[in-house]
Amino acid sequence: MEIEELSPLALAFLGDAIHTTFVREKILNNCKNKLENYHVKAKKFCNAKSQADTLDKIFDSLTENEKDIVRRARNSKPKHIAKNFDEKTYKKATAFEALIAYLYLINSERLSFVLNSSIEEGENL
Repeated sequence: MEIEELSPLALAFLGDAIHTTFVREKILNNCKNKLENYHVKAKKFCNAKSQADTLDKIFDSLTENEKDIVRRARNSKPKHIAKNFDEKTYKKATAFEALIAYLYLINSERLSFVLNSSIEEGENL
């Protein structure tokens, strides 16, 4: 798969799945053999506001290539906007998801940094 051939929205599509899987795995690992509402726990991290906040938090530590991916995705024209969030938040979340897919395809160490940054320290999963 050639990264350059993928649109920012295609990257966001993949990044959404990767981020959701990461969060769900962390929740399951921390709630073994407990009757929990996993979806409620996951949606605390897998929503546009949380993803946009994470992007804001890590933006200054991104490389220029990573910032370029973020800018391209943020400036893309999605076919729909999430009904629960404003357009700016939704575009930042899309950029965050595109960054995750980009890193998934090229740099697992940086991917780990971004994914772990999306779960707040001390947060009860």
